[in-house]
Amino acid sequence: MRNVDIPKFIEPYLWWIKLGDLDLENDKKRIITNVLNYGNKQATDWLARVYSEKDIKKVLQKPLAGEWNEKSYFFWALIYGVSATLKPKEIFKQNALRNIRQQA
Repeated sequence: MRNVDIPKFIEPYLWWIKLGDLDLENDKKRIITNVLNYGNKQATDWLARVYSEKDIKKVLQKPLAGEWNEKSYFFWALIYGVSATLKPKEIFKQNALRNIRQQA
């Protein structure tokens, strides 16, 4: 599932990798997280065509710690009917710790 129909408009949401090096299966969790977190409608529509609802729900059920914007996470959890596993204080704490580490 490597490099299958990855449009250029997805690139800003996956700044950490060249599109040619992207593996849609191995990088699935990161791709779904980043596009839901930062993507516009065009990007999220693409995501829904590439990944199944089951794949997206799995990412929302076991989110990458410290990677989610609180509003984005709760919005998409609501849209996909997933019980939010992160609590707002946990998301804030994880993001705050990450920011402190990056500044050090």
